[in-house]
Formats: sequence, structure tokens, C-alpha cells
Amino acid sequence: MKTYIGHIVLTVCLLATTLPEVLAQEPVINPRGRPMPNVPRNLPNTNGRPNTNGRPQSDTTLSSVERREYADDSLRVEVYTFTSVRPTILDTSIGDYTSRFPIPATHIYLGNNGSATRSLLFSTPRTIGWDPGFHTLDVYKLRLDQVRFYNTPKPFTELGYTLASGQEQIIDILHTQNVRPFWNVSFQYRLLGAPGTFRNQRNNHRSYQIASWYQSPNKRYNNYFVILNNKLQAGESGGIKNDQDYLNNPDFEPRVLIPTNIGGSSSIGNNLFSNELITGRRHKEFNVLLRQQYDFGRKDSIVTDSTVIPLFYPRVRFEHTFRYGNYSYLYQDIYSTGRTNNKPDSAYYAANYGIRLKPGGEPDSLMLKDDWREFSNDFSVYQFPDANNLQQYIKAGLELQLIQGHLKVENPSLYNIIAHGEYRNRTKNQKWDINAFGRLHTAGTNSGDYHAFISLQRLLSKDLGTLQVGFENINRSPSFIYDRRSSFYLDAPKSFSKENTAHFFGSYFLPKFAVQLNGDYYFVTNYLYLNGFRSLAQENAIFNLLRVSAKKTFRLKRFWNIYSEVYLQQKAGGAAVNVPLFYTRNRLAYEGRLFRNLNLSTGIEVRYHSPYKADDYSPVLGQFFYQDTNTIANRPELHAFVHMRIRTFRAYVRMENLNTASFQSGFGFNHHNFAAPRYPLPGMVFRFGIFWTFVN
Repeated sequence: MKTYIGHIVLTVCLLATTLPEVLAQEPVINPRGRPMPNVPRNLPNTNGRPNTNGRPQSDTTLSSVERREYADDSLRVEVYTFTSVRPTILDTSIGDYTSRFPIPATHIYLGNNGSATRSLLFSTPRTIGWDPGFHTLDVYKLRLDQVRFYNTPKPFTELGYTLASGQEQIIDILHTQNVRPFWNVSFQYRLLGAPGTFRNQRNNHRSYQIASWYQSPNKRYNNYFVILNNKLQAGESGGIKNDQDYLNNPDFEPRVLIPTNIGGSSSIGNNLFSNELITGRRHKEFNVLLRQQYDFGRKDSIVTDSTVIPLFYPRVRFEHTFRYGNYSYLYQDIYSTGRTNNKPDSAYYAANYGIRLKPGGEPDSLMLKDDWREFSNDFSVYQFPDANNLQQYIKAGLELQLIQGHLKVENPSLYNIIAHGEYRNRTKNQKWDINAFGRLHTAGTNSGDYHAFISLQRLLSKDLGTLQVGFENINRSPSFIYDRRSSFYLDAPKSFSKENTAHFFGSYFLPKFAVQLNGDYYFVTNYLYLNGFRSLAQENAIFNLLRVSAKKTFRLKRFWNIYSEVYLQQKAGGAAVNVPLFYTRNRLAYEGRLFRNLNLSTGIEVRYHSPYKADDYSPVLGQFFYQDTNTIANRPELHAFVHMRIRTFRAYVRMENLNTASFQSGFGFNHHNFAAPRYPLPGMVFRFGIFWTFVN
């Protein structure tokens, strides 16, 4: 803690020393007399990690982003991330609601927004080294590797509010502004509250992020500072009881009346800011990051009739990154005789987890918790071979990671020494884009873990489009929940080997026909998985999986379009992996501009996956697990939508899960799809969201 406080004091002193210099700077004036922020146009990839879909964030765009057309309110906000080479702009398109909704279209979730999710598309974990092991709530987090930094000539604010059936609410706030031409600050806040349709599904997630980016006037020094906090709280029900047909019984039409395996008889509340948790999970993750860069190179300038614009071409860059993290993972089922009337079910925990609660009388409470604290220092050096092409560089670095745990049996002290390197080159003719990086744990707790990645992308021509091919190999230690020191290790003593994944991938984008083709081939050794509520397992056999997909836009008429996505995946080998053979998502939309400022996108959306033996879910461990007895065969999902934009105002009106319509026992939306055994999805959901942008 003293070390942490010392670093915070150092950061405050740094900002205090740079603040007078920043405030003393006059904005550089371009020939048109407007302030021109003096920020870099190109930022190298500074952490060597691909994005979440397994491919690098390349600047040869495979999908277009709609640009603003706000007339007098027009504002170009440039967006940078730690993994971007060139800036992007804020997405103002309204066609695809999943860009605003936290759960991706390819994910299933356990019946309520904010509950555990997993992808329908196969992949293995990409995190190497130390990993606490809890990822089923990741889609709701603000993530440190996805922090966005901005450059905006005017203060920019976006307010979002979404309301849905079952008293679900989401609040989004984003504000960013250039305090001075060389200094940008931003604030982001997200609140998700969803009581749920069924019992014991109450979720409450809160996240905020504060980011600062300062660049010295001579462009030699960069300072990035981030504070990021996630507090995720998800109720756990263990699924509905299956001793009778509750879903088709009219006496249980209010679905909150259907009994669940755990959680008592909690009622639905409407307090968006409530912190009450009786049965469920609470994950807290707090991060502080300070990154400093200093460049050596050649100075230059552009001289105009009215001003001199300084330029700088770096040749060598020194970078230091300090990161602090505090993580807490809790599962609890506590005894309560209030309105929740909860008594932990001793028989349920004994049968599924081998946990014996206090025998006789009032049941005891159950609480499992892992706490962690992490300190990391990374020093890296960049070299730019071509001063006129900052998108070509070589990077090498070394990181020291210190980890302190507070567990049920001991307080382990762990460490890792990590070597990493990267080569990136986007050629000046914009035709080739090469990205290669590697990370190797040379010593410490996770010694021998590595991640090697290479991608080659080529712009063939305007007519022939873009081709990308690549390969990555990941060798990773089991997550810490596979370690007997974890509070969540409830299995018999076992030992596990490192999991190894070889992943070949390719993409081809043909803009002339608005089609994108993708292929992914996985070759997995020592596959780690959960084989029951608490049984940890490892697949000895080697297996492989092939997935091919296609995305196509069909232009039917002037204003009518079909957006289609198709995924096919097939496993070879006897591994304990079940995935749907076929998944598709299709949107039929009328899109166009009505009147002068109204942009409209309205139509229907259909999603469908073929029947398969979907993974079950373990509420105590917060993990999905393999099962091969129950087949999930759902109706195609059907949603109707009206999305619109009027200048800086956007609205989304959606009627989701229309496929649940049923005439059994009268008309109603009670023919539920299932995400997993005992976990039905809700009936028809009405969703209304607004996002309003303000330019000061």
C-alpha cells in the first residue's frame, strides 16, 4: 500500500509540474484562424495485444464507419487506443444496435441483461500468465486494454439512457475536452440495473473511467494516466426448478413466482442504485495506469504566411508503464429472514459442490472470496527505421509483475518477469500492413507462458479488396481457480498442464460486392474446462475446430437492405466441446433520410443457431461447464426495431423476442427459448434508448 501511495503522489507531482507549462501555452493557429490541437496523428501500438476478435486493429478498414453530417454542429472527434496506429472517429451509425448494447450479437446470456454470458463461437482464452479466472461478466466491463483517448477541438458530451421491460435501465455518460491544445481529459460512466424477469436475477453493474493524455509542445514527451473501476454485481438463481412444468402453468404467469434452486423468494426491486446482494456474485476491479514516453529524433516545421507549425520526427522512444490493480471476487449466499426470506439450501450445495453447511437449525451462510493486489512496471524501447513513416517501428521491452493474494488458506506472493517485442509496419503506399509481436514469461510463477502473433494484410486493389492472413500460438498456465489455494477450488486435488492453442486465421473483404469472408482454424492441446458444477478437467486428446463465416450486404432497392452474417463451425476429435454447427444473424432494414435531418433505419432482425448440447452453468464458480445430456433447440429469435437520428439525437425503439408468442392458454409471450439447461430467456422485451450529443 505504501508503494501504491508513493506512485500516486508521484503522479500528482508530475501533473502539478506540467500543469503550469500546459496552461501557459497559446494554441497554434492554422491559416484559417482556428485553434489546431498539436497532437500526434499516429500512435504506435503500445501493448502488443490484438483486439477481442483475435485479429489486430488494422487501419485498412474492413467495415465502414458513418461520418457525421451535423452541419453547424459538425465535430470531428479523433479516437485513439493503446492498440491503434491511426486515429478513428466516433461511430454515429444507427443500423446495428449491438454497438450500443453491452452483450454482443454472437453471445448468449442467462436470461437477464447483466448476467453471465459466453460466445456461441468457439475460442480459447487469450490471457497468458497470471489470471484470476473469472470472465463470464467481461462484456459489461470497461477494460484497461480498450481505454480510449481523444482529441477534440470543442468539449464533447454524450448522454445515454435506455429503459426496458422488467425495470431494466442503463445510463451512459461520456465527456471529453482538450483542456489545452496539448492536453485532453475524458470521463466515462456506465450504470446497468436489471431486476430480471425471473427470480433471483437482479444485476447491478457500475463502471467509471478517468483518462488524461498530455503531450508536450515540442512533441517529445507523452503522458497517459488512467483510473478505471468496475463493480459488477450479479444475482444467481441456479436456474428454475424442474420438478414440474412451471413455464406452461398459468398460475406462474408472473415469472418471478417460479421457484429457483437457490436465492430464496427475493422480490423485484426498482432501486437502480441498490447494493443489496443476498445470493450472487460481486466482482470489484480497480486499476491505475501511468504511461510516460520520451522521444529522441529530428525537429522540423511548416512555415505559412501567418504562423510556424513545429513538427517532430521520432527515431527512438523510451517508455515506462506503471500499473496498479486491486481485484476482489466474491460469491455469497447469506441467511436472511427479511423480505428476501433466504435460507441457503444445504442439500443443493452438498450435492453439487460438496459444501456442508451448518447441520440442523438455521442454515449457515456461504461465502467464498479471493482478493488480489497487482503491481507492474514495464520498460520499453521503440526504434523508428523511417522518420517519415511513424507507422513502422520495432519495440522491445521487459516487465516485472508483483502479485499479492489474500485467500482462505494463505496469502501467496507471486511474481513474473515478462519479455516482449513487436514489429509493426504499415507501408507509406498504404498497401501492406504487417503486425508481429510476442510475449514470453521468462521467470516467475507462470514461467514458460508465451503468446506469439503475426498478421499480414494486403490491399490488392480497389476492385479486388483486402486480404489478411495470420497465425498465433498461445501457451498458457491454468487460471488460478485451477489452483488449490483458491477459495473457489472445490474439487479433489489434481494437477494440470499448460494449455496450448495454435490459431490460423484469414479474412477477405471485397468492397465491390459488399462481402467479407473469414476463416479460423484452431488446434488445441491440453484443453482446460469444467466438467460439472465443481469438477475441473483437462482434455488429454488433441482436437481441432474449423470455423468459416461470411458477411454480406444485399442492396434490394434504393432504401431496402439486408445485412446477413453466417457462421459454420465443426469440431474434429472427441474433446468435451459443444458448439452449434450453424449460426446466422440477418437484418432486413429500410434505411434512408426523411425530410431534412431525419435518418431512419427500421425493420426486423432474425437470429438462429442450430440445436446443440449447450453448456450448463455453475453459479458458485461463475463458470459455464460441459454437459452432453440436454439439447437446446430454440426458435429463431425475432426482433422488430425503429432506429433514428436527428442531428445529434439518436433513439432506438425495439420489440425483442417476438418469437416467444404463444396461443397456449390464451395469447401471450411465454414460449421461452433457453440459454442453458434450466435457464429460460425472457418473453417479449420492449426496449427504448436515447443518446444525445452536446458540443459546447
